[in-house]
Amino acid sequence: MDEVFKALADPSRRRLLDSLNARNGQTLRELCAGLDMARQSVSKHLAVLEEANLVTTVRSGREKLHYLNAVPINAIAERWINQYDRHRTGALADLKTALEEHLMDQPNNDFVYTTYIRTTPERLWQALTDPAWTKRYWGVELESDWKVGSAVTWKQLGVTMADPEQVVLVSEPHRRLAYSWHTFTPEFGESVGWGAEQLAEAAAEPRSTVTFEIEQAGQMVKLTVVHSGFEPDSAVRKAVSEGWPELLSSLKTLLETGEAPVTAA
Repeated sequence: MDEVFKALADPSRRRLLDSLNARNGQTLRELCAGLDMARQSVSKHLAVLEEANLVTTVRSGREKLHYLNAVPINAIAERWINQYDRHRTGALADLKTALEEHLMDQPNNDFVYTTYIRTTPERLWQALTDPAWTKRYWGVELESDWKVGSAVTWKQLGVTMADPEQVVLVSEPHRRLAYSWHTFTPEFGESVGWGAEQLAEAAAEPRSTVTFEIEQAGQMVKLTVVHSGFEPDSAVRKAVSEGWPELLSSLKTLLETGEAPVTAA
């Protein structure tokens, strides 16, 4: 956590995070122009933020897009705030909330999250694809043979969701996995307390896609999650955005300690 606190201590780096709060997925050139900072200075500050995992990047053609990553803030809040007086740590809690709320309102509709886990690519792959594992940190059993084009069946809160369009899109074991998001059935809506109007709104949206990128990073494994395919003002986007940082924190805790609270994206 030292890297996170160090990164947040510099006002210029906080300005960069503020800029990404306002508009996520910016290029280096856009960040420089928006903050009136020299390219070299911005590059150096971004390197520190990336090292602290507060910013993650995704290639788009020749461009590198920068995204605010709320996962470290979520981890600090979960692992530290509960141990101390919440009044004294209110600023940190407010920062966590602000980051996650801004992630729900970005013009760029993709969600990009990154976390580093002390595990192996093989074990992480198992945690993403084995229903016994996904149930432990997610509360969801994902059943599939994980071959491209194969169905992915979701079992959550006593509801089974199967659909011909719920399929594996990319499967490179221990490296990359992508599948389409689940179908919003009436049974699912009832299980999570959605009204008929909210369910109809979610069911009418195009199906989104979640992609997991797995990379070895020294003794750690870097996991990048991209949830994409949302329309502007998407109700589904708002619903899932609140869950991803907490879910990845739970996954990290499970793989590193053997225990994790169940959450849901």
